[in-house]
Amino acid sequence: MTIILDKTLTIEEAMKIIRFNEKLEFSEGAKKRVSASRDCIERAVDLNIPMYGVTTGLGSNSTKNISREETKIYQEKILKSHAVSVGTPIKKEEVRAIMLMVILNGIKGYSGVSLETLNCYRRALNEDLYIYVPGSGSVGYLSLEAHIALSLSGKGKILENNIWEPSKEILNRHNIDLLDLSYKEALFLISGTTSVTAFAIIGIYDMENLLKNFELISAMEIEVNGATTRAFDKRLMSVRKQPEQQEVAEKIVGYLEDSEICEKYYYENLQDALSLRCIPQLIGPVKKKIMEAKTTILNEMNSCTDNPIIYQEDGGVEVISGCNPDSSYVGLEMDCCGIALCMLAKMSDRRTFRLLDEKLSGKPAFLVRDSGSNSGLMITQYTQAGLLNEMKMLATPSVIDNIPTCANQEDYVAMGFNSSKKNAKLVENLTYIMAIELLAVFQGNEYMDKNLKKSSVTAKIYNYLSDIIPLLDEDIELYPIIENLYEIIKTEKLIELVKN
Repeated sequence: MTIILDKTLTIEEAMKIIRFNEKLEFSEGAKKRVSASRDCIERAVDLNIPMYGVTTGLGSNSTKNISREETKIYQEKILKSHAVSVGTPIKKEEVRAIMLMVILNGIKGYSGVSLETLNCYRRALNEDLYIYVPGSGSVGYLSLEAHIALSLSGKGKILENNIWEPSKEILNRHNIDLLDLSYKEALFLISGTTSVTAFAIIGIYDMENLLKNFELISAMEIEVNGATTRAFDKRLMSVRKQPEQQEVAEKIVGYLEDSEICEKYYYENLQDALSLRCIPQLIGPVKKKIMEAKTTILNEMNSCTDNPIIYQEDGGVEVISGCNPDSSYVGLEMDCCGIALCMLAKMSDRRTFRLLDEKLSGKPAFLVRDSGSNSGLMITQYTQAGLLNEMKMLATPSVIDNIPTCANQEDYVAMGFNSSKKNAKLVENLTYIMAIELLAVFQGNEYMDKNLKKSSVTAKIYNYLSDIIPLLDEDIELYPIIENLYEIIKTEKLIELVKN
């Protein structure tokens, strides 16, 4: 399938390109807008209109003029001097996300970039090229984007057959013309909230998936702990004016509606532990925060965050400089999402701990039959504890910091890049924590009353997992099982299973 890009994409459409390698083409309207905007830049240069980064230097060098003769070499200098991020290269899908964001930034027709330049990025995406981009050392934009542009100019590295090769050779092999940049184009390619938003798009998509899995695992926890669903009573939910809480409670009850286990325990427990009783009250606000963030990220990815912009009005052209590349919108949302993920993780950890403690669960210690000579799942909760501790450190907001740059021309810096980048690690850790909880739930189910039927939803999940997870009669190697469950959660298999 090919996605035709006009002005906007949904996050789901973006992820089809980023993660699932769908092809991208431009609409005729998009091509016309881009070409018209490029014509405006050429006219503005002919009229000797002063333009930041076009006829001037960058940052605190904005008072210095760039002559026409210097223009082409100046584009190359910008890329070389700005491609200074360091460390481990970012993942292929993260590179693809940044490239897509560069395209989205330019396709609106406010940047003056040429269609040939955007086509180079589009072709590289469609050819599934993995450009070498070091991932550390950005305050919000510039460096990672410069590495991509430099590679597409023939001066970086691209992975082919598991070997990092000179990008010029790879581009020639794929019949992709090298970037040939003119006025403003290098600045456009490194400007905007492109990398910040790119990481956030992936984060939002993965967090939505985790929420759905968390709801399913929560329903399984209610059953395996013999907890009451009275705490999710529609009347109780109605007196608190929080619609997300009500939605979550309704969904959990729906997953368990034909459970004989839940029917048995409905009146038996007056109040369960908070990690079981407060499921809607936790998932509700987390869902609200992620959905609010999704709206912000969607707006950002479909905006022009370039600086300066080329504005056409009444037949005239105006070049306007400002601060649309500021990453505060995205950074603040992603920092808040990091805190929300920690809240899910701490509940998941507490529920796992409860299942492993024989005094709390009424099941064999650490969910292994002979716990005297076997450790069972004991150490998996240590793993959860270590992962959660790391998450708490990562949840410290990035946007509260400020480190001035550029001879104090940039005296205030949003610092949104790390807010978005660290989200990937937070998502990864939470996925592992949930995988360990799912393992504990599966083992705990072995000690339930077999005369009582599970809900049709949870039964379907147990049947699926029984082909993957062995029952613990004695200690076995657990690491491969945890990794398998991690992939099951990450790739939305349980969600698809329940849908079908």
